[in-house]
Amino acid sequence: MTSADLTSSSIPIRNVYYMLSYAFRALREQQYRKLGTESFDNIADLCAAILVQGMSTQIKRGLSREYIPHTDELDSPRGRIEITESARKVTMSRKKLVCTVDDFTVDSHANRIIKSTMLLLTHADVGPIRRAKLRRLLACLDNVGRVDLRRVDWRLRFDRNNQTYRMLIGICRLAVKGLLQSSRPGKTLLMDFLDDQQMHRIYEKFLFGYYSREWRGRIKTTHHRIPWMCPAGVELPVMQPDVVLDNGRDTLIIDAKYYTRTMQRNFDSYTMHSTNMYQMFTYVKNKTFQLSANGDAHIVSGMVLYARTDEERQPDGEFDMDGNRIIVRTLDLNQDFSGISSQLDDIVTRFLPES
Repeated sequence: MTSADLTSSSIPIRNVYYMLSYAFRALREQQYRKLGTESFDNIADLCAAILVQGMSTQIKRGLSREYIPHTDELDSPRGRIEITESARKVTMSRKKLVCTVDDFTVDSHANRIIKSTMLLLTHADVGPIRRAKLRRLLACLDNVGRVDLRRVDWRLRFDRNNQTYRMLIGICRLAVKGLLQSSRPGKTLLMDFLDDQQMHRIYEKFLFGYYSREWRGRIKTTHHRIPWMCPAGVELPVMQPDVVLDNGRDTLIIDAKYYTRTMQRNFDSYTMHSTNMYQMFTYVKNKTFQLSANGDAHIVSGMVLYARTDEERQPDGEFDMDGNRIIVRTLDLNQDFSGISSQLDDIVTRFLPES
């Protein structure tokens, strides 16, 4: 991975933690709050701290279990009898039958992912105290197997019984992708930065989580799909905005963008990313049509909100496009989080005024 593929190191790790706390609701629970006052040497150290706290709590609550099929030769048949396999192995002459039994065990796919990630982090650039805590917790996972993290299936199903695992698996994925992609075999696993794809996903979830939490009861925050103005065929792409804010009178669609370069450059000329502008224009016009068809006379605007970089030129502007306002702004993540919060709040007060 080249340096061009990495995000700027100027984003404080503490801000990454705050962003994660909005992206994952579970991180706002009481047991995680003290992490907001701790210092972290790098992203791997942050992931280790979250997993240590999360798994300490989860082990006290009890590890999640799931039914895992297990086939074996049994003296006393139970479960599903495998007639064909029993006949093939001639087990009946030994007074045994091949049976498949569903064991209700902690050796679940989710627990295997977490254990394997914790083992990975013990070889990463993590502080000695957190590394020792990881190893103590791993001793509680003796009955859990391991998975190949390079080939793991991250598509897990979460329900009421394992909802606390959603955030833990999300942090595992963040750590695994960063450590395995940015390190060489045989070397200490380093993860000082997150690549653009990882940060873009966090940035999107952070914006939605922030407005959902901090402006609850004052504005409606959604990210529902926007239907096309024409009957949609299979050829038309899905329009899925990152954030839609609505105060009952005005609607603001926000699309989060996290790029290494926030402007297009052609020789000495800088322009805004054309695809982002086309995308937002399409969102706004189709949302306007949807609301009008439902009898709602909302004023619909759109904002492309870039994470600010250290480039000299930054995108900024407001444009009236066929009766709709398209805004382009940057959000500076390299500042105290109170400043980030102030910038996000200002977007609402300016573009969704109360009166």
